[in-house]
Amino acid sequence: MQHLQLHKFIIEKYIKNALEEDIGFGDITTDYLVSDNEIIKAKLNTRQDGILCGIDVAELVFKILSKDIKFEKFFKDGDTIKKGDTIAIIEGSARAILIAERTALNYIQRMSGIATETRKYQEAIGQNKARITDTRKTTPGFRIFEKYAVSTGGARLHRFNLSDCVMIKDNHIAFAGSITNAVNKIKENLSHTHKIEVECDTVEQVKEAVSAGVDIILLDNMPCEMMKECVKLVDGKIMLEASGNVTIDTVRQIAETGVDVISSSAIVAKAKTLDIALDM
Repeated sequence: MQHLQLHKFIIEKYIKNALEEDIGFGDITTDYLVSDNEIIKAKLNTRQDGILCGIDVAELVFKILSKDIKFEKFFKDGDTIKKGDTIAIIEGSARAILIAERTALNYIQRMSGIATETRKYQEAIGQNKARITDTRKTTPGFRIFEKYAVSTGGARLHRFNLSDCVMIKDNHIAFAGSITNAVNKIKENLSHTHKIEVECDTVEQVKEAVSAGVDIILLDNMPCEMMKECVKLVDGKIMLEASGNVTIDTVRQIAETGVDVISSSAIVAKAKTLDIALDM
């Protein structure tokens, strides 16, 4: 499965903002220690096994500060890396490399950690048809990179923002009075290009959602036996998404109910950064 692509013209503004945040009015350590014309060579090494993600982002961080920096890559995003591997060799302006180091590492460590955690969840599902997917529980200002990392880890992507898909949750249902009322009102104005997903807590709500003609049903915090009942009820006519209390230990059992998608915030929110370092 091919993962999402990050386009330079989209992410460059985010990286510049990150550099501006980190540099402030200048790196008073590097500025006073290193002259303009000094050149260094450094290696980007991994100290942990995992899935690489963010190598091109890290390269762009360095090259924004110095377009003359040479960045030789030995792996690409999505590759499995092993402890001790040299991911890249960087050569060029000592000042630019030292100033960019932390920001570049923040990106590649965080993104690789998410890709690694995502891969673990997808592999834990085994041969079941379900695919793991993410949620909108992301870091403000970092969503595009986290979504990309999830895709690199082998998962499907849920909606990127509120305009991607209608998602009727419990508070929307409470406001509208019922699932049927909410769906009917939204259909009056909704573009034909958008799908409607509704969150259901009970089998009765699932039946109502089916009757209302929704495209996707989210089975929220249901026990596995109830999910199996819903899978049988829907009989493949509507996509079913399971969510709530999804962990690396429960994801296979959930997948075995026959649902199509399993959404989890843990693959982003609870992913640990991968230990990657810049060594002189």
